[in-house]
Amino acid sequence: MELRLDDTTALVTGGSRGIGKAIATAFADAGARVMITSRKADACESAAAEIGHGCRWTAGHVGEPDDAARVVQETIDAFGSLDVLVNNAATNPYAGPMIDVDLPRWQKTLDVNLTAPLVWTQEAWRRSMKDGGGVVINISSVGGMSTNPILGVYDVTKAALIHATKQLAAEMGPGVRVNAICPGLIKTDFARALWDDGRGDEVAKAYPLGRLGEVEDIAGAALYLAAETGSWITGQTIVLDGGGLVGFR
Repeated sequence: MELRLDDTTALVTGGSRGIGKAIATAFADAGARVMITSRKADACESAAAEIGHGCRWTAGHVGEPDDAARVVQETIDAFGSLDVLVNNAATNPYAGPMIDVDLPRWQKTLDVNLTAPLVWTQEAWRRSMKDGGGVVINISSVGGMSTNPILGVYDVTKAALIHATKQLAAEMGPGVRVNAICPGLIKTDFARALWDDGRGDEVAKAYPLGRLGEVEDIAGAALYLAAETGSWITGQTIVLDGGGLVGFR
């Protein structure tokens, strides 16, 4: 089965590297018109050139509501619509027990990982999807389904994003489908501290599939959800973790 996104416009936040770039690449290869955004213009420009297929870019801070409004409108102005929004950008400025987190880093994590997906979805809804329909894909985390001694603050925001996905799916149907993807440990620069220097080998041993995830694993699921294959899926959370949640400890 070939998954196609012809005549579809997609916007991917955090699209200059890692999971976001892989999703943007898969969408572009499938025929979509793609806009990527992230904070650094040079990284966006380089990624768009590598993605090809006429991929466009614009720099913006995902946590700034004004940037959300501008980037969404630029996407619509460039391509005529916004059909697929991927809320991928995230941050993790704090590692340690949640009980000890300082309020500035707590607030930053909430702003980027939870408030931003809502704001970007609101802009997509008001400017295009309310009348034209569409798909929203939130990149959450398997961490949102468990506890962790050092990633609790990050995981709390991702757990909330899972519930926000359900709530928005109920509110935005039938014209808009909203789903979440929860990756396990993926070999990206964002997660390098968790898998580099052999640490990932120990994690992979607990995964029934015996390996860490690659960005292409997440991109394939996003493409499935964005294409017609996902036309009867909304409010759902797809876990892609190599079986980590069910593996023996």
